Order: sequence, then structure tokens, then C-alpha cells
Amino acid sequence: MREHREVARGLLALNRYRAVIFDIGGAVDLEFAWEMALDGAIAAACGLEGIRVDPAMVEEASEQAVAAFAPDVARHMIETLCGGEPTTVARVARRVEAMTGQLDAFQIRPEIESLLKRLKARGLVLGARELRWQRLERAGIAYLFVRDPDVPATECILVGDRIDADIAPAKAAGMATIQFRSGRWRRQRPRSEAETPDAVVTDVAELEVAILERLKG
Repeated sequence: MREHREVARGLLALNRYRAVIFDIGGAVDLEFAWEMALDGAIAAACGLEGIRVDPAMVEEASEQAVAAFAPDVARHMIETLCGGEPTTVARVARRVEAMTGQLDAFQIRPEIESLLKRLKARGLVLGARELRWQRLERAGIAYLFVRDPDVPATECILVGDRIDADIAPAKAAGMATIQFRSGRWRRQRPRSEAETPDAVVTDVAELEVAILERLKG
């Protein structure tokens, strides 16, 4: 075991990157259950306000929010479906919050735990953005992460699904970036070089390859 740790430290010393920071939603958390619940709540809340919407309308509103790089996707969807009428938008938003505020729909992505363990075995520090620590604990994987990694940004690789909230800020800070296309954000595309990730992946196997390529570089 001691020899294994020494080898891991030796490999890490050769690498520029010492930490992998995960945006938990998208790469670690599938988020499908959450997205379905949110979309259902928006449709139901609109219905209670007398606004009829169908799944196609909700999907279109979601795509518009993603295309607009909306910081608050739910709010943007509600505004679209309600025609932007402020009072109705506010009422629907309150109903949606009441329906989803206590919802816990964490779904760990298949194969991601094994990858996290392999990365730890290489001596890498694993951190998390927008940390949902209680959810990680319930999923039994919190022990793999460090709450506040003390690693310079230039020595970190960021894995996230959103270009606006994950990739662009990480690039600006000096991190290497990997976009994990998944769920609602799978269609989001960069609008400039500042938003362009160093790699794009769609599953855990591709993610591992992308991380290892960054380490070799």
C-alpha cells in the first residue's frame, strides 16, 4: 500500500494538474429526475393559473432558456410560457418553488464512482462546485471529495455541463475545462473562444480519457 501511494505521488509530481473540480449536476448527478420534476412543476403551475401548456411547449421553453444562456432557467421558462406577464410570472414562480423547494432528486451517474476512485488513487484532489454535501453523503461518495481544495486554479481541471456557469468562469480563472454534455444543457454551445472548453465528452469513459489526456499534457 505504501509503495502504491509513493507511485501515485510520483506520477502526480510529473503532472501540471493536481485537482479535478466537479460541478456535481451533470457529471456526477444525472439530473434527469430533477429536470423532469421541474418541468412538470412548471407545467402544473401554469395550469393552475389557467395557462394550458403541453410537453412540446415546455421543451421549447427549455431550449429557448438554454439558447439564451439564462442564469435562472426555470424563471426564463416561466416567462416564456406566461408570455412575460409580470404578475402571472411571479405567481407561477412561487407555485413552482413550493412544489420543488424540498425536492431531493439526486441520481449518481453510473460508473462515475469508479472513476472518482481511480482519480483519487492517482493522488488527485477531487473538489466540487456548488457543493451539495448532504446529497453526496446520502449517495455514499462524500468521502471522495474535499470541501475546499487548496489548489491554485491553474493546477485544476474543471468538469461541468454548463458553458455559462461552469466552463467560462473556470477558463477565466485559469483552469483546464471539460464540458460534460448531458440533460438540459447538452445543446448549449460556446459563443466565443472564452467559452470554448478544452474537451467535450458525453459519457464517463470519454471523461476519463479527457482527464488523462490533460494530465499527460
